Amino acid sequence: MDPRPPRSPADAHPIEVRIDDPGEIAAGLPQLLGFRPHESVVLMALTGRSGRRMGLCVRADIPPRRYAAAMAAELTRSVRTAGPRAVLVAVVSEEPGPVDDLPHRALVGDVVRTLTAAGLPVPEILLVRAGRWWSYDCPHPCCGPSAGTPLPDGVTELEAAAVAAGTVVEADRGALVARIAGPQGPAAEAMAACCARVVGECTEHVLTDGWDAAAAVSWSAVSAALRRCRPGPPGGRLTDDEVARVVCGLRDLEVRDRALEFALGADATAAELLWTECTRRAPAPLVAAPATLLAVSAWLRGDGAMANVALGRALAAEPGYGLAGLLSQALVACLPPAELRALLQASTDPFPVG
Repeated sequence: MDPRPPRSPADAHPIEVRIDDPGEIAAGLPQLLGFRPHESVVLMALTGRSGRRMGLCVRADIPPRRYAAAMAAELTRSVRTAGPRAVLVAVVSEEPGPVDDLPHRALVGDVVRTLTAAGLPVPEILLVRAGRWWSYDCPHPCCGPSAGTPLPDGVTELEAAAVAAGTVVEADRGALVARIAGPQGPAAEAMAACCARVVGECTEHVLTDGWDAAAAVSWSAVSAALRRCRPGPPGGRLTDDEVARVVCGLRDLEVRDRALEFALGADATAAELLWTECTRRAPAPLVAAPATLLAVSAWLRGDGAMANVALGRALAAEPGYGLAGLLSQALVACLPPAELRALLQASTDPFPVG
């Protein structure tokens, strides 16, 4: 399941978009999720006093028929955490279905019954396929399987807002995974050798000068790499040695926990770039820490899909990595970004970046 939390109210300069047409909602699913869904069920929470503000979006793959009720229950449990007044439902599928009906009608029935039992009205149920959209509730010939309404042409207001906010929409969820996949071939071998050398140096430093001195050096390496990721000079791609010193330094939990604070301040963008680069290049198990920090950065700006992928990368590299496990549970429970931000602010002291 892929949650896409709403943006935090604490985010600077929020962009508001008014969407009144179901076709615009159907066309906007990639922007709402962060990738183009395929063979998916999407639930969108409607919140606010009017019950018309788009909130949490959750998605799951269309399951085999025998698992449909369980999937409906899981999606309903997740979307309820947003406290919605109502829930929109969208099915994205290229399956043709019956000649005289829309596909996945039984699945839609399971989802609607589960939402209704939870006290959540469903004002609209959409099917999206082949550049068109349908309403499952429409009885007219124009909504027949061979008809449908074309999705809006051109760039929608939501697409423009997503670009302005810096949101990158991937072709599918697999592209999100590929965005932070580890290195392969000679690059992986070179990075692993560099990390092994730096780990040896760090271990020697601890034995010679103690944990505090080694932690100070590690923090300096992380801070220096962060400065390199800020907009403008010096810039440039981090060297293998710089990446190795960051990921090795983050093995120290105090250094890692101090680095969490980067996501809360003016260096949030630079921090996400740093954690992304380290996650792309670090070998297991060293990738667990930067991948977890990347998940936090993505989550705070409302990108639950990338946060989910990053936490998956962290736990695959080190299944027992505690912080990644806790955050993964919180993400499944759809903890809003604002609440995560508040938790981080309450648990971290202000540290100078240097």
